[in-house]
Amino acid sequence: MVELRAVSKENLDEILSLDILEHQKAFVSSTACALAQAYVYRETAFPFAVYADNALVGFIMMGYYEARKQYTLWKFLIDKHHQNKGYGRAALMQGMAYLKENFGAKEIYTGVTAGNAQAKHLYRAVGFRETGLVENNAEEMKIVL
Repeated sequence: MVELRAVSKENLDEILSLDILEHQKAFVSSTACALAQAYVYRETAFPFAVYADNALVGFIMMGYYEARKQYTLWKFLIDKHHQNKGYGRAALMQGMAYLKENFGAKEIYTGVTAGNAQAKHLYRAVGFRETGLVENNAEEMKIVL
């Protein structure tokens, strides 16, 4: 069973040790960077540890982008030892449900760095579609909830 849990002093070190495959590092920032951003944007950032059967398997962070008045999937990764097991899809669905249930989000946006076919495939599989906007080498996608 996959669940999202709050980032805490008990799981912080483990979250910081999450790692992805070498070729994925061009697409996703580290959890340390993500948590620094979450701290700075603590009013509008919603970071979570992703657990599967009580084992930490990933990290997801949603947010509210005030400049555009939109909810976003901001950071998302599944540790290299736990990829291709369905955890990403389950965590993504829970993250979207969190934004809908807690904030009434009707749409969620994300950006996919050029070349990140794996992420684009996952996002398309759950209903995200390209908006046509490309900014900072990332293609914007959105899902209507």
